[in-house]
Amino acid sequence: MKTVLKIAVAAAAVPTIFLAAALAASAQMTMPDACKSETSASGSMQMQDDEMHKGQMAEYQKALMGGMQEMHSAMMPGMMAQDPDVAFVCGMIAHHRGAISMSEVELKYGDDQQARSMAEKIIDAQKKEIEEMTTWVEEHAK
Repeated sequence: MKTVLKIAVAAAAVPTIFLAAALAASAQMTMPDACKSETSASGSMQMQDDEMHKGQMAEYQKALMGGMQEMHSAMMPGMMAQDPDVAFVCGMIAHHRGAISMSEVELKYGDDQQARSMAEKIIDAQKKEIEEMTTWVEEHAK
């Protein structure tokens, strides 16, 4: 019985260990200084939820944040699949959808032609890759 309990405890710890490893890896990712704002700490948002509702953010910022929240909500369950290949691809589908959402915000609010062109290219490329990954998941998920 002790062995079963140890296995159950270890299995329950896996998502926590995975999340801690992912957070450590993302903390090592460097960003250009211009990508860090005064409202961030080490490049990650430390904004209270109610600030968004108080109107302290511009409309484009609200749209970007909304897209990120949707992306993260979809990524986490997908990455918990039992098969590492399926977990990777499911996470990437959500990640690519987030890139499309951010690009659509750029097209709605941005005015720099080069940035808009990047957004259009991202949308085209990510949609094709989502189709490929969705087909792969449908064929390989057990």
